[in-house]
Amino acid sequence: MNLVDSCGWLEYFANGPNAKFFAPPIENPKNLLIPTICIFEVFKSILRQRGQEYAATAFEGMRKGRIIEMDTSIAVNAAILSIEIGLPLADSVILATARAYKATIWTQDADFKNIDGVKFITKAI
Repeated sequence: MNLVDSCGWLEYFANGPNAKFFAPPIENPKNLLIPTICIFEVFKSILRQRGQEYAATAFEGMRKGRIIEMDTSIAVNAAILSIEIGLPLADSVILATARAYKATIWTQDADFKNIDGVKFITKAI
C-alpha cells in the first residue's frame, strides 16, 4: 500500500518538478490510502489558490483511492509519534495512518526524510 503526503498531491496536481515521482502511487488507486487529513490540507490549499471548482476537481481525483478516517487508535498513535519524533499534527497523523496500514509514505516534506517506510525526494525549487 502507498500513502501520498499532502505536499505530494499538491505537486502532482500542479504538475510541478517532482510530479513524476508521485505519479506511480497516485495513478494506482487500488493500492492508495488517503487519510482525511490529506484531503483537508489539499482541498484548503487549492481552494485558497485556485478556487472551489479546482479544489472539488482535486478532491474527486483523491477519492479514487481508499479514504482512511482518523479513528481513536490512529489519534493515540499519532500523539505518541508526535512526541517521540517531534512531528507536527498532520505529519504525525499521516505517519500513524501509514503504519496502521503498513503503507509506504511518498513525500517531499523534510520532516519525513529519515523515517523508515518513507520514499522521500528533495523538494525542487
